[in-house]
Amino acid sequence: MHGDPMMWVAGIRALYLQALHPRAVRGVLQNSDFRRDAWGRLLRTADFVGTTTYGTTEAAERAGARVRKIHAMLKATDPETGERYGVDEPGLLLWVHCAEIDSYLHVLRRSGFPLTDAQADRYMAEHRVSARLVGLDAGTVPTDRAEMAAYFEQVRPQLAAGAEARAVDDFLLRPPAHPLLVPVREVLWRRVAHLAYASLPPYAHELYGRPAPAPATVTRRLRATGTLLRRVPARLRWQLPPKHILRAMARLGLGARPAPYKVGR
Repeated sequence: MHGDPMMWVAGIRALYLQALHPRAVRGVLQNSDFRRDAWGRLLRTADFVGTTTYGTTEAAERAGARVRKIHAMLKATDPETGERYGVDEPGLLLWVHCAEIDSYLHVLRRSGFPLTDAQADRYMAEHRVSARLVGLDAGTVPTDRAEMAAYFEQVRPQLAAGAEARAVDDFLLRPPAHPLLVPVREVLWRRVAHLAYASLPPYAHELYGRPAPAPATVTRRLRATGTLLRRVPARLRWQLPPKHILRAMARLGLGARPAPYKVGR
């Protein structure tokens, strides 16, 4: 799954969803210059996902240790109550994890990636490992679609589109770009961001206050985008940094090449 180009759309959806948890998004914005180093942050996230997916066990453990060390040093402040809290609170880590995994699974399946329900459940269960790496107790993490749905139902009363979520929304629609690249941003990036936003659940659209096309229309657009992006030669896509897939294939052999048809074996 993680070798599929629709993961980028899924990643943007995850950011939209994560921003709806006020305590979680506050921890991000108060501890980083998101707008100034947004691309660096996105690439670091992609690097972590790539390392835990395609790297060695040792590399994955080192990546997890770095994340845990950084999170342990960071605090955020609730502007209304003055409360100081750590960004590594289990509840916040769980929200970030679930928003990511749900987004990856939702966008890829909806865009035509061939996964059965049983395989989707297996994908969620496998991610208990990545949850442990960032500091979560794997026993507290949803292991299938039913548990994930129950988790989102439980956490929904805590969600809101506050000032921090609006800042993330604004950034995702208009990220900083070199003046010469602004037309590209307007033509390509905004379409991707709009598609990622449209794929959010209805309650997220309500919180953000921006409508989305009908679900059937969104599904058609996701499938069309997936079909288009999957026609780009994989070897060309994998040349983009940080090249985790190419390194894994060099280490494990060509049989390790990611391909959707292998899911059905």
